[in-house]
Amino acid sequence: MSSRTALIAKNTLMLYFRQILTMLVSMYTIRIVLKALGTEDYGIFKVIESFVVIFVFLNTAMVSATQRFLNFAMGQNDTEQVRNVYSVSYLIHIIIAIFYIIITETIGLWFFYSWLNIPPDRQGAAFIVYQFLVISTALSIIRVPYNATIISYEKMSFFAWISIVEVVLKIFVVLLISILLYDKLILYSFFLLLISLIVFLIHKFYCNKTFETAHFRFYRDIKLYRQLAVFSGWNVLGQFSYVSSLNGLNILLNIFYGVTINAAMGMAMQIKTMVYTFVDHFQTAFRPQIVKSYAAQDYDFFMQLIFQSSKASFYLLFFIVLPLYINADFILHVWLTEVPEYTVTFTRLFLIFALLETFADPLWTSITATGDIKKYQIIDSSISFLNLPLSYIFLMLGFSPIWVLIIKILNYILLHIWRIFFVSKRICLPVKKYLYDIIIPIIIIVSVSGTVTFLTSIIFDNWLKLFLSSIISVLCTACLIYFIGINNQEKVLLRNWIIRKLQIEKG
Repeated sequence: MSSRTALIAKNTLMLYFRQILTMLVSMYTIRIVLKALGTEDYGIFKVIESFVVIFVFLNTAMVSATQRFLNFAMGQNDTEQVRNVYSVSYLIHIIIAIFYIIITETIGLWFFYSWLNIPPDRQGAAFIVYQFLVISTALSIIRVPYNATIISYEKMSFFAWISIVEVVLKIFVVLLISILLYDKLILYSFFLLLISLIVFLIHKFYCNKTFETAHFRFYRDIKLYRQLAVFSGWNVLGQFSYVSSLNGLNILLNIFYGVTINAAMGMAMQIKTMVYTFVDHFQTAFRPQIVKSYAAQDYDFFMQLIFQSSKASFYLLFFIVLPLYINADFILHVWLTEVPEYTVTFTRLFLIFALLETFADPLWTSITATGDIKKYQIIDSSISFLNLPLSYIFLMLGFSPIWVLIIKILNYILLHIWRIFFVSKRICLPVKKYLYDIIIPIIIIVSVSGTVTFLTSIIFDNWLKLFLSSIISVLCTACLIYFIGINNQEKVLLRNWIIRKLQIEKG
């Protein structure tokens, strides 16, 4: 195993440790928060959160730009350029944070009072929650250059440790809101703001202390500002369509159905986020190497990473999604006790969507590595944004709320088909190889493993069904992946890795 592959594996394990810890705590805190706030207040919090997040599409666009230019400079071993990118990015994020606050306190407040369907007796509390979330989001915007620097230097262990801090603080918060007598929705939002501030300060201290390049200095060369602005400018289009097509659905549902449906949607989205973060962290470990290998003109390794990260991302998530999908009803009722209507169906549809999302990141990262994203973003954004008007039309015609996610899934399938053919032209991705090595084996694995697991689980109920279906799905999926999901070279690497692990344990 090469040193670069070993580094990816090490970073992935660090990020997995972080996510397991975060997921366990999230499962506990979500249950306590839902119980403490109640369905209505939880729905209010989630719809305001979705609304506030829509306005950060400018920042999300800059995340990709910062990450790409830092990784590219590192791939060329240009330390001075790394320092310049950090400084320029930091200044731009300060400006974005200020611009974000102006938008949310003007246009945002108008929409908040004019369109959001919030019970009149909770509008005062909702306004305070809105302000806390705006400040918290502004802090996360300014934190982006720190995150990008840590990822670019591949110091993933930091994220594992910071997660422990967040875990302790969140447990403390849920315990406090359970016993304090003040308005729990306001308290919950305030404490989350305090956590954001603490995490921001930790990131700042760590980066300034650890990385010589992570110190702001005013950089006057307008060329780098222009490069970042052009790259992120096209990213703005893509991120706006993505954020609005996802969080916009929650707002649409609020307008048509009220805050109760937002509680169900918010819960399902949070479950999807928890599950998908396992893969997101895995992909985070791959992203720097994809860009760096392109910058170093190591195109064989570059293409290898695209294929390996695409397959591995899907397989890792499918291990989790299949038993969760089959047992969603039982798990949610045991976990939450009182499950808002539509939560189970929303959760299952989001799990399907999460599996489809695993294909996007490797292709997107390969395009960002080239630096030429204009055409990609224009077409990608147009297709992605179709989800919102189509959902509005279906809701206007009286269709069930579940159709907003069915439309999103169908839209995403169409989007990925287009992405494959676009990337094949831009970076010479071999379409036939992509289909035979990735898509076809995955279809077979999902069909066979899903059918076997479902048929063997229908005769059982509750805990026995959960236990048996989990065991069967893991064993069946693992066998199928080994025999048809990976190539001979990957089988050799896997066997060697297992042998080394066994030898270490015996020693």
